[in-house]
Amino acid sequence: MSKPTETGTQVANLGNLAMGLRPCRVLRDGQWRELDASFLVPGDIISIKLGDIIPADARLLEGDPLKVDQSALTGESLPVTKRTGDLVFSGSTCKHGEIEAVVIATGIQSFFGKAAHLVDSTEVVGNFQKVLVCIGNFCICSIVLGVILEVIIMFPIQHRSYRNGINNVLVLLIGGIPIAMPTVLSVTLAIGSHHLSQQGAITKRMTAIEEMAGMDVLCCDKTGTLTLNRLTVDKNLIEVFSKEMDKEMIILLAARASRVENQDAIDMAVINILADPKEARSNITEIHFLPFNPTDKRTAITYIDSNGNWFRVSKGAPEQILNLCYNKDDIAERVQIVIDEFAERGLRSLAVAYQEIPERSRHGPGGPWIFCGLLPLFDPPRHDSADTIRRALNLGVCVKMITGDHLAIAKETGRRLGMGTNMHPSASLFGRHNGEDAATVPVDELVETADGFAGVFPEHKYEIVRILQGKGHICGMTGDGVNDAPALKKADIGIAVSDATDAARGAADIVLTEPGLSVIVSAVLTSRAIFQRMKNYTIYAVSITIRIVLGFVLLALIWEYDFPPFMVLIIAILNDGTIMTISKDRVKPSRKPDQWKLKEVFATGVVMGTYLALVTVLFYWAVTRTTFFETHFKVRSIKKDAEKISSAMYLQVATLVAVYATIGFASISSIGWGWAGVIWLYSLVFYVPLDFIKITVHYILSGKAWNLLFDRKTAFTRKRDFGKEDREAKWALSQRDVQPRAFSDHLLSSTMPSSRMADQAKRRAEITRLGERHALRAHVESVMRLKRVDSHIIRSAQSV
Repeated sequence: MSKPTETGTQVANLGNLAMGLRPCRVLRDGQWRELDASFLVPGDIISIKLGDIIPADARLLEGDPLKVDQSALTGESLPVTKRTGDLVFSGSTCKHGEIEAVVIATGIQSFFGKAAHLVDSTEVVGNFQKVLVCIGNFCICSIVLGVILEVIIMFPIQHRSYRNGINNVLVLLIGGIPIAMPTVLSVTLAIGSHHLSQQGAITKRMTAIEEMAGMDVLCCDKTGTLTLNRLTVDKNLIEVFSKEMDKEMIILLAARASRVENQDAIDMAVINILADPKEARSNITEIHFLPFNPTDKRTAITYIDSNGNWFRVSKGAPEQILNLCYNKDDIAERVQIVIDEFAERGLRSLAVAYQEIPERSRHGPGGPWIFCGLLPLFDPPRHDSADTIRRALNLGVCVKMITGDHLAIAKETGRRLGMGTNMHPSASLFGRHNGEDAATVPVDELVETADGFAGVFPEHKYEIVRILQGKGHICGMTGDGVNDAPALKKADIGIAVSDATDAARGAADIVLTEPGLSVIVSAVLTSRAIFQRMKNYTIYAVSITIRIVLGFVLLALIWEYDFPPFMVLIIAILNDGTIMTISKDRVKPSRKPDQWKLKEVFATGVVMGTYLALVTVLFYWAVTRTTFFETHFKVRSIKKDAEKISSAMYLQVATLVAVYATIGFASISSIGWGWAGVIWLYSLVFYVPLDFIKITVHYILSGKAWNLLFDRKTAFTRKRDFGKEDREAKWALSQRDVQPRAFSDHLLSSTMPSSRMADQAKRRAEITRLGERHALRAHVESVMRLKRVDSHIIRSAQSV
């Protein structure tokens, strides 16, 4: 389909609600009248005919079936057949038929109105600002505590001068507050946003990058995102009913009964399966073409072949084509079996039949119709969707399919994509289940453990996102249509795929410029790298605050040392300037979703800051109370020179100083390159343990250390490899009889961790794949036995 056509469709969808407010035919006081849709009320009888945009939610009355285009609501491109008693929704377009209906909802109470209301009522509360406030409060509380200690001890107890006391307080205030933190983190996000745009992901809200790093659930729209949104014929599954035919001939006949000019989805699917679309009309002369209509539910062509023989070919709904055939009673059962098999796999059936016309006339009745075969129609997955989903699961992101299509189609798509088939209808979101097993599971757990949902409307998508967020998950949502806008706005990360409508882009946080999901996986990895840089800086900011507060409080209270505030100001400026380079730091993205674990940030920062503060205090003690540096490095003593000690302390803290600078009002005096080299060497020696300290703190906070020490008792065993073999055997035994239902049963008591959720999704997909393999093996064995093939050959076929 051409780009102008797609754009026209999007504009039509966006304007459907407004166009639905145009005058419509209403039965009032026993007479049909033209009234504006804004005057409709529940209970009104309206008339719907071809081309009308339905003005309100209504229930169909007695009449012929209706073909309704619901793409503005569900995103599905094919029209849906509606019969007496079915609901039609405002904003939908009538494609075929004419019928009367009773209005049941108008305005904001309609499905379209609810979707618009959900977008307007959704408020996005960013997590990034909360983190900044929390870290800032921690640093301020640390500084306030240090100031209180200094004021209590310096003035009443040590009787220090007010000038020196105020200077020491200023040291804590200037050096302890991470004033550059918002700037550094914003620059990091901005540079990360630029990197994402180069990968095909345009960021509308920069803080969405931080949230994408922690995304553990991705609710993905099927049509146009996981699939191509283009019907195709699965040649491998074509069922042949005539001995005179083969699959290629059936495709050719179906293509002859199609027209490219109609731009019909089914006609395009049939013609595109040909090697050359021109084959559909090659070597024949078209006499007459019968287009599709809702009454006959088929198309037909009358043509003359190259030998001068007249033929008529028809394709359409299987029941209509079957009724034409002379042997319909003989093949009806087999046809129904194939149709049911296709339906179970979510495939639509298209029948083809032909007849000879010995009368050589357009209006001739012709000979008996011969049923040629059934063609399965399917919206194929994108070539990279299966691999992308597998990569997402390996990254700890659970992918759920959310589609407005039928449940059987959703399951078949999930099977082909390798994402599992544990899918449910949208009715299950409101406690209405079709199966007993699903009914025993709470809705929250059902949403969490499902691989997807089918038959959903905007309100259902919104509800799915809300439930997942309520369970503590960071939820991403992809979409491309007006129907996706409420869920995109509600999700933590709304992702509008390429060629999305303006409504979807307006509600999304990230807009993709390339088709498919592969760019999302790349964006997730980039986001996690950006998050690691931000996390490293926050740990640095906390550690520097603790280092300055604790270090200078100890120096001021124990040795009554007064550090010049001007030097701390220089430290703050220089450090904050150089730390901007962290926005391009080389980091390794996490293999699991990343979230702000402030407990870990504060613990690591406090431990590292305390270590650095003690290193600074140790350095001051070594300079002023010992001759270690003078003896071993042959530098002149500076014990009696307070200004040189200040310069040394400055150099040890900031690792950058003007060696030759002498600033009288700031109490700074040059110390020369000898002391500079000694201090750098001292700092380098004590810098090495920092990474070991950070890793140790992270390991302790992860709980693995206690698990190894007590739960697994690795510290209390003499077994080889600390009992690893026994633990693996125990785990294998527990996993031997795992069934899909065990996954949801295990979760009834608590929220599922993000990494486990993705692991369970991978396991469900693997069980589905193994089940299909066993089914295929049984099928091969039964066929071999029917053909009386040797069992050895059967085993060989099974292994293949």
